[in-house]
Amino acid sequence: MNSTAAKVALVAMLLLVSSVLGKQIVESQERAVPYYGTVNDQPVVGILSQELSYLMTQNYGDDGYDSYIAASYVKFVEGAGARVVPIWINQPVEYYQTIMANLNGVLLPGGATWFNQSNGYADAGRHIYDIAMQYNENGEYFPLWGTCLGFELLTYLAANGTEHRAHCRSNSQALPLNFKDDFRKSRLFATAPNDVIDILSNEPVTANFHQFCVTEANLTAYGLDEEWRVMSVDRDWNGMEFISTIEHKSYPFYGIQFHPEKNIYEWIQNKNISHTANAVRAAQFFADFFIGEARKSDHSFPNEATLEKHVIYNYQPTFTGLQRSSFEQCYMFQESPKVLPKVMKSKKVALKKKILQRDPPATAGL
Repeated sequence: MNSTAAKVALVAMLLLVSSVLGKQIVESQERAVPYYGTVNDQPVVGILSQELSYLMTQNYGDDGYDSYIAASYVKFVEGAGARVVPIWINQPVEYYQTIMANLNGVLLPGGATWFNQSNGYADAGRHIYDIAMQYNENGEYFPLWGTCLGFELLTYLAANGTEHRAHCRSNSQALPLNFKDDFRKSRLFATAPNDVIDILSNEPVTANFHQFCVTEANLTAYGLDEEWRVMSVDRDWNGMEFISTIEHKSYPFYGIQFHPEKNIYEWIQNKNISHTANAVRAAQFFADFFIGEARKSDHSFPNEATLEKHVIYNYQPTFTGLQRSSFEQCYMFQESPKVLPKVMKSKKVALKKKILQRDPPATAGL
């Protein structure tokens, strides 16, 4: 073979190798979350309410309250530049379809409730999860954020309502994050400032309050590792490893096991919550990221007057810290309406595929 023929053969071989490698790279890429450049400077986020805990029922059950939202979650959202609309539990699926058509994202808060209580936090989360997934499938950007119990609920729903968590002991535990080697490939941390990563990596600034954990073994056992990316892990008081940050690979769904809202807004003593400047800096990053995601949604209320009827400003927080609550303040709600407000009925969301309605889960969690 002469030199010219050898060169041609070499080039052909290199092109073939490049083509094969390129095909493998493309095939291995995760499906990107659809985003078309929408910038919404007036985001509105829904926060899901939940049943009163045992202690709250003792202190406030006689006053007719049946659900609440800790005020620190409201402040967490407001502090990043969004307004808040409470989302009621114990509603028909049509309510969640209607309210979410007006919102730019939903926060599933932490707390203390069981997943098998009919028409409660978990059932409402089921509707919210299915609707948000359908939005994103149809090209409408719609983020979900789960903190602690909300994070556990996201993976519980992804596991089709199967109890997948492990018991652990991480109450009043302040921890740094143990990042995975590829954590920067995630959406959550891809552009996080270096100083925030340094704080999270080296200082015990994340506030942990949970007795259930989601482990990487749990994800694998239920096939969730194919759809969810783990960015960091931690260890409880007994050395058990658990997932501390996670995100869905295809949808803008995010979960954290710790409580950044507590670093900034909760002051109950003897809870081992860091309030250093660095802790607050790191905590604010998570709020800013989530609301940044909400700004990518172009949903809106039909007008300002309609929005004003639903924002959290219609309610006043209660100083629950005086009654031994772990929250300084809570928005306490009495019987929530079972009928959609007429002013909202004109804007029902048209889903292109049927939203699956599942039976209430049979297992419980806190």
